[in-house]
Amino acid sequence: MSELIINGKKSLKGEIDIQGAKNSCLPILAACVLVEGVSVIHNCPKLSDVNAAVKILEHLGCKVERKGSSLFVDSRKISCYNIPTELMCQMRSSIVFLGSVLSRMKKAKLCSPGGCEIGLRPIDLHLSALRQLGVSIDESAGDLNCEIKNRLKPGVISLSFPSVGATENIMLASVFSEGKTVILNAAREPEVSDLALFLNKSGCRVKLDAQGTVVIEGVKNTHGVTHSVLSDRIVSLTYMAAVAAAGGDVTLNRACASDFLAAIPVFERAGCRIISKKNSLRIISNGKLSCIKDIRTMPFPGFPTDAQAPIMAMLCKGKGTSVIVENIFENRFKHVSQLNKMGAKIKVEGRVAIIDGVSELYGAPVEAVDLRGGGALVVAALCAEGKTTVSGIHHVDRGYEKIEECLRKLGADIERR
Repeated sequence: MSELIINGKKSLKGEIDIQGAKNSCLPILAACVLVEGVSVIHNCPKLSDVNAAVKILEHLGCKVERKGSSLFVDSRKISCYNIPTELMCQMRSSIVFLGSVLSRMKKAKLCSPGGCEIGLRPIDLHLSALRQLGVSIDESAGDLNCEIKNRLKPGVISLSFPSVGATENIMLASVFSEGKTVILNAAREPEVSDLALFLNKSGCRVKLDAQGTVVIEGVKNTHGVTHSVLSDRIVSLTYMAAVAAAGGDVTLNRACASDFLAAIPVFERAGCRIISKKNSLRIISNGKLSCIKDIRTMPFPGFPTDAQAPIMAMLCKGKGTSVIVENIFENRFKHVSQLNKMGAKIKVEGRVAIIDGVSELYGAPVEAVDLRGGGALVVAALCAEGKTTVSGIHHVDRGYEKIEECLRKLGADIERR
């Protein structure tokens, strides 16, 4: 297993390019199942989760080729509707293949997905919606056996929570339906909009509005498409947290501030200077931060839950007491014990984390137990006194492409061992 060795207290300066968004790339790769031709997907990050999605596509009968940051997916000869357990369990987002395989093959057989254990992420919203649209689902021994007779029925689905995964699955399942499917209280994340853009390029008819309503009008055919995945807003926020904590002046090319507007004031109130342009963002910090007393994670356009851990690490150096309320997942504070090993003072009470800022963090051996918690440990290590060894890096590799190379470009003392 790999680990990262980080010697902290190095100011970060320069510029880097932000990778394509993992949470956009994965549902778009699932959507390739619906394309009756060749899909060319640009800006695909080299991540273990993306590799897992490619393996699923190949198992289904697709031909997939990578050239640099682009993936070429030929889905004309798909012949399989079952996804084996060993592939499903590699990542939580694998459940998004349910809708696309069902829509293309009229059948789907798979098990419950894997991924980070950050709390309950039940798929009951997915299954309930699909049943409303006429899908027959048999749940037995941890397996899902799903079937559509003829074409999916149109209907109106009102989600009790704006789940990103459920919204995407309903969209993918409905593209070949007999009429219009309407999703109320749908997720509004930029990644959902990116999926809709890809589908529309392929000949589907998907409309989204700012109030959280999605309308999918069924079509009979699709065609090959070329699409570029949007930049990863969580990666942008993680690198911003690193600069804020360690100090420095960094430009993030391809960062799109409009995708994470709710997080920008956190950095400004902490004492950073943010200069946002159309295709880049610059952050300047002297490393001396103020506390933030009222961060609450919410569905988009609110503060993103995926950014909670890296920004918590940044606020460990904030003068005063910061408070973070986690409203999305009930078990997303697993990184706290590891930050406290480095000298942080964080108390957790239910879904509330109270961070008393300290003057210094200190290097220590720590372990990443989930993706964003791993990002938080890297942020903390970059501003800590001495050497930090971060193990469990396979979690980090699920969402951050060559994180050590990007940080070295900015002057960090970091290596993978």
